[in-house]
Amino acid sequence: MIRLEKRPQPSRAWSMATPLVAVLATMIAGGLLFAILGKDPVEAIRTIFWEPLFGEFAFYYRPQLLIKGGPLVLIAIGLSLGFRAGIWNIGAEGQYIMGALFGAGMGLAFYPHEAWYIFPLMVLAGAFGGWLWAMIPALLKVRFGTNEILVSLMLVYVAEQFLASMSLGLLKNPEGFGFPGSRNLQQYESAHNADLIAGSGMHWGVVAAFIAVIFTYVLLNRHMLGYQIRLTGEAPRAARFAGVKPARLILFCLGASGMLAGLAGMFEVSGPSGQVSIDFNVGYGFTAIIVAFLGRLHPVGILLAGGLMALTYIGGDIAQSNMGLPSAAIQVFQGMLLFFLLAFDLLTNFRLRLGKPEVA
Repeated sequence: MIRLEKRPQPSRAWSMATPLVAVLATMIAGGLLFAILGKDPVEAIRTIFWEPLFGEFAFYYRPQLLIKGGPLVLIAIGLSLGFRAGIWNIGAEGQYIMGALFGAGMGLAFYPHEAWYIFPLMVLAGAFGGWLWAMIPALLKVRFGTNEILVSLMLVYVAEQFLASMSLGLLKNPEGFGFPGSRNLQQYESAHNADLIAGSGMHWGVVAAFIAVIFTYVLLNRHMLGYQIRLTGEAPRAARFAGVKPARLILFCLGASGMLAGLAGMFEVSGPSGQVSIDFNVGYGFTAIIVAFLGRLHPVGILLAGGLMALTYIGGDIAQSNMGLPSAAIQVFQGMLLFFLLAFDLLTNFRLRLGKPEVA
């Protein structure tokens, strides 16, 4: 009989090893999935993890790692602050959408005027849009004690309706021959989030992600607020005795995560995506949850996890085009990563034992 036995103290070794074991298990289970679909599992795994870095066209795919990884890291960093404090923002996708709408709306309001201050105003508008959307579950939780998981998640679907409405209405390109979608911001120089070095994939969104990693590391390890966040997550009762005000912490964590998600949306719509469209959002807000936990809610870990998840995005696209793998299979493959991460994370606090439990 296999049973779980509570560890006296959480295992630090298992805590560090869990992400690596989860990735390995995902490769094995993913390989079985691809084999069931009639594809060579070894070739599929090699295509996903090898081709973007060292394949024939790696020179093209490597910059895409920054383009895909930037928004994932930026959103995941914000989510990790709340997750550490036990505040669960599951609606970053909606905040990402609203940040894109606010940012694009600000830029298009100036069209066709050219000025240096337009893009900074878009950055502020994008951050405000994400923050404003996150304040809805934050204020409802503080004032009425509502569940921030449900409220933030439901607001994603409201944001998607706003996105569709803006694409077909207020932000619709008047010169677009009736097609939904805004003007292409890549063709509007003052509003374009272009590569800082041509062809490198390094744009302002990627820079913001690196800054967020550094700032969050300093906050969590060198600032009283970071101490309060960690204390609240690890020992809520001790935090209350230490004078931590839960309402302020909720407002800060949800506001910060919303702001960073909004920034990610703004940088994406003004750069790689280029325009507001009905299908603008591609699930970065949900994938960032996997990135946050895969990185153990640590800023540096999230940076590495964001790169890994970006690799699966790009490698998955290559596998779809070269091997005919369905996109749903790639999404299942990515979802397996979170499943195995949570499953093996159990071994941090419990150990497996064989035999019947001892009777006291």
